[in-house]
Amino acid sequence: MDINCAPSLPTRFTLNEWHYNNQFRYRCSEAQQESSDRILAEATRACELAAEIAKANKEETDHRLQEKLNDIEFRKKELLRIRKDVALEIDALSMYKERLTDALKPVRRNALAICEKCLTAREHRLGIDLVHDDVEKNLLKEREVIRRAENLLDRIWKETGEQIRKSKATLYYIDRDLENKESNLHIDRRNLFMKETDFNLSIYHGTSPLDKSAVTLNEWELQTNSNVVSANKEVNSAKRLRCYIDAMLKQTVDDLKTQKDATNEAFRQRIEQTREAKIKLEIQHSEVIKQINAMSSNIARIKKSIVDKEGYIALAHTRLGHRCQRPGMELTQDLVEANLVKEIHELRNVVANLQQMLCEAEGSLRYLLKTQIQLEEDINVKTNTLKIDEVECMTLRQSIDYHAY
Repeated sequence: MDINCAPSLPTRFTLNEWHYNNQFRYRCSEAQQESSDRILAEATRACELAAEIAKANKEETDHRLQEKLNDIEFRKKELLRIRKDVALEIDALSMYKERLTDALKPVRRNALAICEKCLTAREHRLGIDLVHDDVEKNLLKEREVIRRAENLLDRIWKETGEQIRKSKATLYYIDRDLENKESNLHIDRRNLFMKETDFNLSIYHGTSPLDKSAVTLNEWELQTNSNVVSANKEVNSAKRLRCYIDAMLKQTVDDLKTQKDATNEAFRQRIEQTREAKIKLEIQHSEVIKQINAMSSNIARIKKSIVDKEGYIALAHTRLGHRCQRPGMELTQDLVEANLVKEIHELRNVVANLQQMLCEAEGSLRYLLKTQIQLEEDINVKTNTLKIDEVECMTLRQSIDYHAY
């Protein structure tokens, strides 16, 4: 066997190298153990710290969530409180609007029309009774009062409708805010009761940020505060408007009733004056009728007396005519002839006086008849005036009714 072909012997180490190697291995092992212990300790501390941080963060987040929930609940209660006030004011204003409508109806559809009808009817008075009296003055004033009241009530009615619209708009924004806060409460309550061990958790791996909140906390608070302030403003405005409506309705109705009473009193006095004048005219008419009858009888008596006297004159003339036929010396101017001449002269004077009296009596009768006609015309004028004022106008005015309830 060739010695060159024999396997080479392994490298031989010295004893020192052996000891050194063992010591090196021991030191490396100890170093690795120390490093491992350090890493284990650090890992333990890191895990404990991470657990503490996670717990602290969760507790802080839970605390913040609870604070947020309390804040939302508080603001929600404020919104609900003011919402209730706004809703009550809307209901109250709706009732007040109905009151204004009820107060406006008799003014617009009844009182003004009746006042106009009375003015038109009184234009049909006749003769001297077509006078600008206190009744007409009060009717014209009443028409003006009614028109002012109508304009005022209509304006306040529109203002009430506008206030209701503003209050409803405020209520809409409050409801939206409440709806949003209710959604927020639902979300944050759900977040508050979630645990890290829940099964429905997931880690977001998207690129866009999850914190999409674009509204600052100050803006959020201002938005709710603005709704509350706006609602308080509308509530106060509604209350002031209702107080004004109460006072305005009372004053307006009082003014209308006062003017109505004044006009009715003017009618009453005018009717009384007209009735008194009519009664006096009727009394005068009755007296004139009596005078006419008496004068007619007097004229008939005078005429009869004249006719009778004409018979006596004819008798005297006939006697004188017969005595003119006496013959010769018998045709003397004796006492008989003188008496007949005297009789004829006196009878002629009497007849002339009677004729004069007849003319005067007939003239008086004509004036009495004319007076009768004038009195009858005046009585008809007064009757027509009473019919217009007492029957037509006062009957119409009985349906005028003002109220503020």
